[in-house]
Amino acid sequence: MEKDWILVDTSKKIKLAIDDFESSSALSIDTEYDSFRYFREILCLIQIHANETTYIFDPLGKMDLSFLGKFFNDQSIVKILHAADNDIRLLKRDYQFNFKNIFDTHRAAFLLGLKQLSLEKMILEFLNVELKKSKKMQRSRWDKRPLTNEQLQYAMQDVTFLPALYEEQLRQLRTKGLEATASDAFAKIAASTWQEKIIDRRGHAKIDGYYSLNQEQKDLLKKLYAWRFRQAKNENCAIFMFLPDKDLLELAHNGENIKAILSAEKFKLYGEQLKLIISENNS
Repeated sequence: MEKDWILVDTSKKIKLAIDDFESSSALSIDTEYDSFRYFREILCLIQIHANETTYIFDPLGKMDLSFLGKFFNDQSIVKILHAADNDIRLLKRDYQFNFKNIFDTHRAAFLLGLKQLSLEKMILEFLNVELKKSKKMQRSRWDKRPLTNEQLQYAMQDVTFLPALYEEQLRQLRTKGLEATASDAFAKIAASTWQEKIIDRRGHAKIDGYYSLNQEQKDLLKKLYAWRFRQAKNENCAIFMFLPDKDLLELAHNGENIKAILSAEKFKLYGEQLKLIISENNS
Protein backbone atom coordinates (compact mmCIF):
# COMPACT_ATOMS: atom_id res chain seq x y z
CA MET A 1 0.00 0.00 0.00
CA GLU A 2 1.34 3.43 -0.91
CA LYS A 3 2.22 5.54 2.11
CA ASP A 4 0.09 8.61 2.74
CA TRP A 5 2.91 10.85 3.99
CA ILE A 6 5.84 12.55 2.32
CA LEU A 7 9.12 13.67 3.86
CA VAL A 8 9.68 16.95 2.05
CA ASP A 9 13.38 17.04 1.21
CA THR A 10 13.49 18.26 -2.41
CA SER A 11 12.24 21.30 -4.31
CA LYS A 12 9.95 19.00 -6.30
CA LYS A 13 8.27 17.82 -3.10
CA ILE A 14 7.92 21.42 -1.90
CA LYS A 15 6.09 22.21 -5.15
CA LEU A 16 3.84 19.20 -4.55
CA ALA A 17 3.06 20.41 -1.02
CA ILE A 18 2.35 23.97 -2.19
CA ASP A 19 -0.06 22.75 -4.88
CA ASP A 20 -1.87 20.64 -2.29
CA PHE A 21 -2.03 23.46 0.27
CA GLU A 22 -3.40 25.89 -2.29
CA SER A 23 -6.31 23.55 -2.99
CA SER A 24 -7.08 22.98 0.69
CA SER A 25 -9.63 24.79 2.84
CA ALA A 26 -8.07 23.37 6.02
CA LEU A 27 -4.56 22.39 7.10
CA SER A 28 -3.88 20.21 10.12
CA ILE A 29 -0.61 21.11 11.83
CA ASP A 30 1.59 19.49 14.46
CA THR A 31 5.24 19.76 15.46
CA GLU A 32 7.83 17.70 17.26
CA TYR A 33 10.24 19.60 19.46
CA ASP A 34 12.74 18.82 22.20
CA SER A 35 12.15 20.80 25.38
CA PHE A 36 13.64 18.12 27.63
CA ARG A 37 17.34 18.25 26.82
CA TYR A 38 17.70 21.90 25.90
CA PHE A 39 17.43 25.22 27.71
CA ARG A 40 15.89 26.72 24.59
CA GLU A 41 13.50 24.27 22.94
CA ILE A 42 14.55 22.96 19.53
CA LEU A 43 11.91 22.69 16.80
CA CYS A 44 12.60 19.34 15.12
CA LEU A 45 9.70 18.61 12.74
CA ILE A 46 6.66 20.29 11.22
CA GLN A 47 3.81 18.04 10.05
CA ILE A 48 1.04 19.42 7.87
CA HIS A 49 -1.90 17.38 6.59
CA ALA A 50 -3.75 18.59 3.50
CA ASN A 51 -6.50 16.73 1.71
CA GLU A 52 -5.31 13.10 1.82
CA THR A 53 -1.58 13.56 2.41
CA THR A 54 0.65 14.50 5.33
CA TYR A 55 3.80 16.47 4.54
CA ILE A 56 6.70 16.29 6.98
CA PHE A 57 9.15 19.20 6.99
CA ASP A 58 12.54 19.17 8.70
CA PRO A 59 13.49 22.51 10.31
CA LEU A 60 16.95 21.06 11.04
CA GLY A 61 17.57 20.41 7.36
CA LYS A 62 18.60 22.82 4.62
CA MET A 63 15.21 23.46 3.03
CA ASP A 64 13.82 27.01 3.09
CA LEU A 65 10.45 26.71 4.84
CA SER A 66 9.50 30.39 4.74
CA PHE A 67 6.84 29.64 2.09
CA LEU A 68 4.67 28.10 4.83
CA GLY A 69 4.01 31.57 6.20
CA LYS A 70 1.69 32.36 3.31
CA PHE A 71 -0.66 29.56 4.31
CA PHE A 72 -0.48 30.13 8.07
CA ASN A 73 -1.45 33.78 7.50
CA ASP A 74 -4.28 33.00 5.05
CA GLN A 75 -7.62 33.83 6.63
CA SER A 76 -9.47 31.62 4.14
CA ILE A 77 -7.69 28.45 5.31
CA VAL A 78 -8.48 27.07 8.76
CA LYS A 79 -5.40 25.80 10.59
CA ILE A 80 -6.26 22.90 12.92
CA LEU A 81 -3.92 22.20 15.84
CA HIS A 82 -4.12 20.44 19.19
CA ALA A 83 -2.87 22.47 22.19
CA ALA A 84 -1.51 24.99 19.71
CA ASP A 85 0.25 27.39 22.09
CA ASN A 86 3.74 25.89 22.00
CA ASP A 87 3.60 24.99 18.31
CA ILE A 88 2.69 28.56 17.42
CA ARG A 89 5.25 30.10 19.76
CA LEU A 90 8.11 28.05 18.31
CA LEU A 91 7.06 28.60 14.69
CA LYS A 92 6.87 32.34 15.34
CA ARG A 93 10.21 32.33 17.13
CA ASP A 94 12.09 30.46 14.40
CA TYR A 95 10.31 31.78 11.29
CA GLN A 96 8.39 34.90 12.34
CA PHE A 97 5.22 33.31 10.98
CA ASN A 98 1.84 34.94 11.63
CA PHE A 99 -1.29 32.86 12.23
CA LYS A 100 -4.87 33.60 11.24
CA ASN A 101 -7.98 31.46 11.51
CA ILE A 102 -6.80 28.66 13.79
CA PHE A 103 -8.91 25.99 15.46
CA ASP A 104 -7.46 24.45 18.62
CA THR A 105 -9.02 21.05 19.34
CA HIS A 106 -7.72 21.13 22.93
CA ARG A 107 -9.45 24.44 23.71
CA ALA A 108 -12.57 23.36 21.84
CA ALA A 109 -12.81 20.20 23.94
CA PHE A 110 -12.42 22.26 27.11
CA LEU A 111 -15.25 24.58 26.06
CA LEU A 112 -17.39 21.53 25.30
CA GLY A 113 -16.87 20.30 28.85
CA LEU A 114 -14.45 17.45 28.26
CA LYS A 115 -12.37 16.73 31.37
CA GLN A 116 -9.62 14.60 29.83
CA LEU A 117 -7.92 16.70 27.21
CA SER A 118 -5.20 14.47 25.76
CA LEU A 119 -5.51 13.91 22.03
CA GLU A 120 -5.99 10.17 22.55
CA LYS A 121 -8.96 10.76 24.89
CA MET A 122 -10.39 13.33 22.52
CA ILE A 123 -10.22 11.09 19.47
CA LEU A 124 -11.93 8.35 21.44
CA GLU A 125 -14.60 10.73 22.78
CA PHE A 126 -15.47 12.51 19.53
CA LEU A 127 -14.55 9.94 16.85
CA ASN A 128 -14.85 6.65 18.74
CA VAL A 129 -11.37 5.65 17.55
CA GLU A 130 -8.74 4.25 19.90
CA LEU A 131 -5.36 5.82 19.22
CA LYS A 132 -2.40 4.18 20.92
CA LYS A 133 0.63 6.45 21.05
CA SER A 134 4.07 5.12 21.87
CA LYS A 135 5.68 6.84 24.86
CA LYS A 136 9.02 5.60 23.56
CA MET A 137 8.52 7.45 20.29
CA GLN A 138 7.20 10.56 22.03
CA ARG A 139 10.41 10.79 24.06
CA SER A 140 12.77 9.74 21.27
CA ARG A 141 15.59 11.91 19.96
CA TRP A 142 13.76 14.11 17.48
CA ASP A 143 16.88 16.27 17.20
CA LYS A 144 19.02 13.43 15.77
CA ARG A 145 19.32 12.60 12.09
CA PRO A 146 18.45 10.46 10.26
CA LEU A 147 15.01 9.92 11.73
CA THR A 148 13.70 6.36 11.71
CA ASN A 149 10.69 5.24 9.75
CA GLU A 150 8.99 4.51 13.08
CA GLN A 151 9.52 8.13 14.18
CA LEU A 152 8.11 9.46 10.91
CA GLN A 153 5.07 7.18 11.19
CA TYR A 154 4.51 8.47 14.74
CA ALA A 155 4.91 12.09 13.62
CA MET A 156 2.23 11.88 10.98
CA GLN A 157 -0.24 9.99 13.15
CA ASP A 158 -1.81 12.91 15.06
CA VAL A 159 -2.51 15.25 12.16
CA THR A 160 -4.42 12.63 10.20
CA PHE A 161 -7.18 12.61 12.85
CA LEU A 162 -7.41 16.38 13.27
CA PRO A 163 -9.71 17.12 10.27
CA ALA A 164 -12.44 14.73 11.47
CA LEU A 165 -11.99 15.92 15.05
CA TYR A 166 -12.37 19.53 13.88
CA GLU A 167 -15.57 18.79 11.97
CA GLU A 168 -17.21 17.07 14.95
CA GLN A 169 -16.10 19.67 17.49
CA LEU A 170 -17.21 22.54 15.25
CA ARG A 171 -20.61 20.89 14.88
CA GLN A 172 -20.96 20.60 18.66
CA LEU A 173 -19.75 24.15 19.30
CA ARG A 174 -22.39 25.46 16.89
CA THR A 175 -25.10 23.29 18.46
CA LYS A 176 -24.27 24.66 21.91
CA GLY A 177 -23.91 28.27 20.75
CA LEU A 178 -20.21 28.36 21.61
CA GLU A 179 -18.72 29.11 18.19
CA ALA A 180 -18.13 32.83 18.89
CA THR A 181 -16.61 32.08 22.32
CA ALA A 182 -14.31 29.53 20.70
CA SER A 183 -13.28 31.97 17.97
CA ASP A 184 -12.24 34.54 20.57
CA ALA A 185 -10.22 31.91 22.44
CA PHE A 186 -8.55 30.76 19.23
CA ALA A 187 -7.59 34.32 18.29
CA LYS A 188 -5.82 34.72 21.64
CA ILE A 189 -3.92 31.48 21.09
CA ALA A 190 -2.93 32.60 17.58
CA ALA A 191 -1.45 35.74 19.14
CA SER A 192 0.83 33.72 21.45
CA THR A 193 4.51 34.67 21.32
CA TRP A 194 7.61 32.85 22.52
CA GLN A 195 9.32 34.21 25.61
CA GLU A 196 12.87 33.48 26.76
CA LYS A 197 13.12 31.69 30.10
CA ILE A 198 13.94 34.00 32.99
CA ILE A 199 15.51 33.00 36.26
CA ASP A 200 13.31 32.38 39.29
CA ARG A 201 14.84 34.78 41.82
CA ARG A 202 13.67 32.57 44.67
CA GLY A 203 14.38 29.30 42.88
CA HIS A 204 17.44 28.51 44.98
CA ALA A 205 15.26 28.50 48.12
CA LYS A 206 13.02 25.84 46.56
CA ILE A 207 15.82 23.31 46.29
CA ASP A 208 15.27 20.38 48.63
CA GLY A 209 17.66 20.80 51.56
CA TYR A 210 17.95 24.58 51.38
CA TYR A 211 16.73 25.10 54.93
CA SER A 212 19.38 22.75 56.31
CA LEU A 213 22.10 25.21 55.21
CA ASN A 214 23.55 28.01 57.33
CA GLN A 215 23.32 31.60 56.06
CA GLU A 216 26.72 31.60 54.36
CA GLN A 217 25.85 28.38 52.55
CA LYS A 218 22.45 29.77 51.53
CA ASP A 219 24.17 32.83 50.06
CA LEU A 220 26.55 30.58 48.16
CA LEU A 221 23.70 28.42 46.85
CA LYS A 222 22.00 31.55 45.50
CA LYS A 223 25.18 32.51 43.60
CA LEU A 224 25.67 28.97 42.30
CA TYR A 225 22.01 28.84 41.19
CA ALA A 226 22.43 32.04 39.16
CA TRP A 227 25.72 30.79 37.68
CA ARG A 228 24.11 27.49 36.63
CA PHE A 229 21.23 29.32 34.94
CA ARG A 230 23.63 31.52 32.93
CA GLN A 231 25.82 28.60 31.88
CA ALA A 232 22.90 26.37 30.90
CA LYS A 233 21.45 29.21 28.83
CA ASN A 234 24.77 29.92 27.11
CA GLU A 235 25.25 26.25 26.25
CA ASN A 236 21.57 25.60 25.48
CA CYS A 237 21.48 22.69 27.88
CA ALA A 238 18.57 21.73 30.13
CA ILE A 239 19.34 23.05 33.61
CA PHE A 240 18.87 19.72 35.37
CA MET A 241 21.17 18.03 32.84
CA PHE A 242 23.81 20.71 33.13
CA LEU A 243 24.06 20.37 36.92
CA PRO A 244 21.34 18.73 39.06
CA ASP A 245 20.00 20.34 42.23
CA LYS A 246 21.62 17.74 44.47
CA ASP A 247 25.08 18.63 43.14
CA LEU A 248 24.36 22.33 43.51
CA LEU A 249 23.31 21.79 47.12
CA GLU A 250 26.39 19.66 47.79
CA LEU A 251 28.64 22.39 46.40
CA ALA A 252 27.01 24.92 48.73
CA HIS A 253 27.38 22.56 51.67
CA ASN A 254 30.82 21.18 50.89
CA GLY A 255 32.49 23.62 48.50
CA GLU A 256 36.04 22.55 49.23
CA ASN A 257 35.27 19.18 47.64
CA ILE A 258 34.42 20.40 44.12
CA LYS A 259 36.46 17.68 42.43
CA ALA A 260 34.65 14.92 44.30
CA ILE A 261 31.21 16.35 43.57
CA LEU A 262 31.59 17.01 39.85
CA SER A 263 32.34 14.58 37.05
CA ALA A 264 35.89 14.76 35.71
CA GLU A 265 34.63 16.50 32.56
CA LYS A 266 32.62 19.10 34.43
CA PHE A 267 35.46 19.74 36.86
CA LYS A 268 37.80 20.36 33.93
CA LEU A 269 35.32 22.75 32.32
CA TYR A 270 33.96 24.61 35.34
CA GLY A 271 36.20 23.87 38.30
CA GLU A 272 38.05 27.19 38.21
CA GLN A 273 34.83 29.20 37.85
CA LEU A 274 33.28 27.42 40.82
CA LYS A 275 36.40 27.83 42.95
CA LEU A 276 36.25 31.58 42.30
CA ILE A 277 32.53 31.81 43.21
CA ILE A 278 33.10 29.85 46.41
CA SER A 279 36.19 31.77 47.45
CA GLU A 280 34.49 35.12 46.84
CA ASN A 281 31.51 34.02 48.90
CA ASN A 282 33.77 33.01 51.78
CA SER A 283 35.82 36.22 51.72
